[in-house]
Amino acid sequence: MSSHQVLAGFHAVTARLRHAPESIKELYVEASRRDKRMQALIEQAQAAKVRVRPVPAERLDGLAHGTRHQGVVALAQAHALAVDVDEVLDLLEGKEPALLLILDGVTDPHNLGACLRTADAAGVHAVIAPRDRAVGLNTTVQRVACGAADTVPYIMVTNLARTMRRLKERDVWLVGADDQAEAGIHQVDARRPMAWVMGAEGEGMRRLTRETCDELVSIPMRGSVESLNVSVASAVCLYESVRQRRQP
Repeated sequence: MSSHQVLAGFHAVTARLRHAPESIKELYVEASRRDKRMQALIEQAQAAKVRVRPVPAERLDGLAHGTRHQGVVALAQAHALAVDVDEVLDLLEGKEPALLLILDGVTDPHNLGACLRTADAAGVHAVIAPRDRAVGLNTTVQRVACGAADTVPYIMVTNLARTMRRLKERDVWLVGADDQAEAGIHQVDARRPMAWVMGAEGEGMRRLTRETCDELVSIPMRGSVESLNVSVASAVCLYESVRQRRQP
């Protein structure tokens, strides 16, 4: 991953200004836009001592490389979050049970952005994906994630099955979402250290990923659609975990 990144849109930029303003090298705004939302962003940037450069919309289009930018683009250093699964678990040891999300084969940046946004809302400690079949944290992901890419570690690993086995060695229970499974998500004890494992739309989890899971469960559906989008499925599973963990 490059040490620099492009942040496009109000959500991605304001989140970075809130969490790590020192990482922003340049903030470009559309010169002709003077509404309250833009003014609030400029004031936030100035308070954080970030340089603001008004430019034509055409310049923003070029900086954003086709991503919808809403008149706001920032050039920033990649924000340092946890880069290793063991680092995440070490930080949690003795504090709270781990809650992780593993995505096997998610290549759509909109899906990844939505998964990161849900993960942030649910208090997930890290999202894990393989390097060979996954989208990275590109500009579209940053925009759709609405700032969650700056708060939830996204850890890409060389060998997903090996990483999952490492999690098991550290007492993390691996639960795979599979529409053919007999057990349902409400039968999962989500209060323990655990990771939800999701596959890509259509294909689902790869065979080795599925076989490495400790448990497979299905998500009950009352509607007429045949399958759930991976971002929706992850939201259902993560919020079931939150519900259980909040019970006395």
